[in-house]
Amino acid sequence: MAVPTLSSKSPGDPLQSTEAGLLSLPVIVAALGYFVDIYDLLLFGIVRVPSLKDLGLTADQISTVGASILNWQMGGLLLGGILWGVLGDKRGRLSVLFGSIITYSIANIACGFIKSVTFMDPVTYYALMRFVAGVGLAGELGAGITLVSEILPKEKRAVGTSLVAGIGLSGAVVAYFTVKYFDWQMAFFVGGGLGVGLLLLRVGVVESGMFKDVSEQKHISRGNFLSFFTNADRLGRYLRCIGIGLPTWFVIGILATFSNEFGKALGIAEEIQPGLAIMWCYVGLAVGDLVSGVISQSLESRKKAVALLMSIALIFGLVYLFVGVSSATLLYGLCLAMGFGIGYWAMFVTIGAEQFGTNVRATAATTIPNMVRGLVIPMTLTYQALKPSLDVINAGAVVGLISFILGFYSILTIPETHGKDLDYLEE
Repeated sequence: MAVPTLSSKSPGDPLQSTEAGLLSLPVIVAALGYFVDIYDLLLFGIVRVPSLKDLGLTADQISTVGASILNWQMGGLLLGGILWGVLGDKRGRLSVLFGSIITYSIANIACGFIKSVTFMDPVTYYALMRFVAGVGLAGELGAGITLVSEILPKEKRAVGTSLVAGIGLSGAVVAYFTVKYFDWQMAFFVGGGLGVGLLLLRVGVVESGMFKDVSEQKHISRGNFLSFFTNADRLGRYLRCIGIGLPTWFVIGILATFSNEFGKALGIAEEIQPGLAIMWCYVGLAVGDLVSGVISQSLESRKKAVALLMSIALIFGLVYLFVGVSSATLLYGLCLAMGFGIGYWAMFVTIGAEQFGTNVRATAATTIPNMVRGLVIPMTLTYQALKPSLDVINAGAVVGLISFILGFYSILTIPETHGKDLDYLEE
């Protein structure tokens, strides 16, 4: 049940949402934070092949071990999403932004020393460090989107969160070119260094006024993750929020990450580079995220904007799998187009934040995207298990079919949140 908060803000309080603009420091820092987050999150997908080759793995091992390490990273995101989400509602949005960035910065720097590791198996060390990085990376987006959603007026909320994601997603492009012009080890060091720089920039960011009001009311339960499972309506909203995001990580985690395997299955002579496929996917995603906010404002509907972009992703996904792509250029172009289609990612996270009251909002906004990322584990396991019997194309299609069915059902049945006042509590 949602109830209004008892606000203690005065008209002159600088933390009021009505005082914050699209180019205010919290919005800019949230965008840069997501930039670093995406750089580090996608870095393993980009360096998966060259880094594992350097460690002496065969082509078959690169596929299976690479999928295993990716699953460790996604498992860390799943665990970290719960950890940082609860802390965000109990200790504040900023505590998460500081704690998470310290964690993943240290882990990424550690990944740069993999070839020098002698005290344990380097591959095991690699998986462990990506797990720790995943835990840290889980806190960045949800806390940032929650903070921005609460400090911006509702008329600017969609555009503001889209701006954060649009700028942030360009981190994948920078990650690709860092690997291209230096090497995969230096790319990890750069990621850690960017995190340290961002940590210093965050010193001047203020806390959300809505959170401060709620934190002063000691009787209110905050950050109770189990509360999502104790009320049927709340659980339904929570599960549908997760369902909306599934097609995004099907495209990224299956079609782009394993694009080299799809390229071979499609008979493309040129060797497909997964890192390049991921980069083009994220170029499209960044553009889609910037556009999604404008579409949502124009249609006055989060649901219509997401359904439109999800349909675009489905159409180009079908082309990717079944129309007979014959060149690397066309495959990369389809990654760009599918990326644009899944460019509702910022809108998806915003919907997750808007569906729930201030006392569990950070928990929802942080756990929901990381639940989706964590579900890449069963996606990749299903894909790997089906390949021997169905072949690469049909194995990918089965995973995609399930993802899009759940995605469309979820967005069509979830309550609309466009223009919703966020100053309320869940009981």
